[in-house]
Amino acid sequence: MPELPEVETVRQDLQGLTLRSVVLRVEVLLPRTIAYPAVEGFRQGLIGACFTGWQRRGKYLLGSLDSGASLGVHLRMTGQMLWLKGSIPLSAYTRVRFGLEGGWELRFVDQRTFGQMWLVPAGVAPEQVITTLQRLGPEPFSTAFSDEYFQTALERSKRPIKTALLDQTLVAGVGNIYADEALFLSGIHPTTPAFQLSSTAIARLRETLVRVLQAGLAQRGTTLRDYRDLNGLNGNYQGQAWVYGREGDPCRVCGTPIQRLKLAGRSAHFCPHCQPELP
Repeated sequence: MPELPEVETVRQDLQGLTLRSVVLRVEVLLPRTIAYPAVEGFRQGLIGACFTGWQRRGKYLLGSLDSGASLGVHLRMTGQMLWLKGSIPLSAYTRVRFGLEGGWELRFVDQRTFGQMWLVPAGVAPEQVITTLQRLGPEPFSTAFSDEYFQTALERSKRPIKTALLDQTLVAGVGNIYADEALFLSGIHPTTPAFQLSSTAIARLRETLVRVLQAGLAQRGTTLRDYRDLNGLNGNYQGQAWVYGREGDPCRVCGTPIQRLKLAGRSAHFCPHCQPELP
């Protein structure tokens, strides 16, 4: 699933390419992609509107329209937003296509079909329609994600720290890739109960998590399978990853083979030498 660096890269591309573009037509090829309203209301609410800006909240994209409405998008596991000429043949996995001025199209392509879109009416807060936004924790790059906040959030949690980092109510936008990377660079084993971390370790982890997310964003994200930017290009972070996706490969620091385990149904990659378990 795309994480903060991937979704933010798509947001930046959308901001650069679709700004002031008028939506001329909308075709919904998979109706269940539209979470709200019904498909015809979704279409009619977009046709004739102009994009005025894009924001990101966690892993959600929010496109503002000059009508006062906004378009919400969640890529989920395999969703892609692609900027293509309308003459290019459709992929079999195209779910929604937006015809824009100049012969361009914005296409939502989603192989696994878990992605969703919402049209939030004018005068309505996105959180009222996309209700999961109400439960998101602070953004990692915001001042709200402070050492004090992180300490308070973790000090009573008995969950493994890797599991806690994936909780979107604790911090928004973090997923498997960058949680593994931050834990490695912080020297913390993924199974460590969150409450056992010292205040120094928590501060180090918070700073490292922010730094790893910034590095991912600078490389325009990570492409392991499905993620592409708006122009269909791969991200580049995977080439410099410390542990994620490197099971069996030598640690870049000590040479010990990287291991992988399952925590709450999710993979965790780590170096057993650089990230020793607590006694």
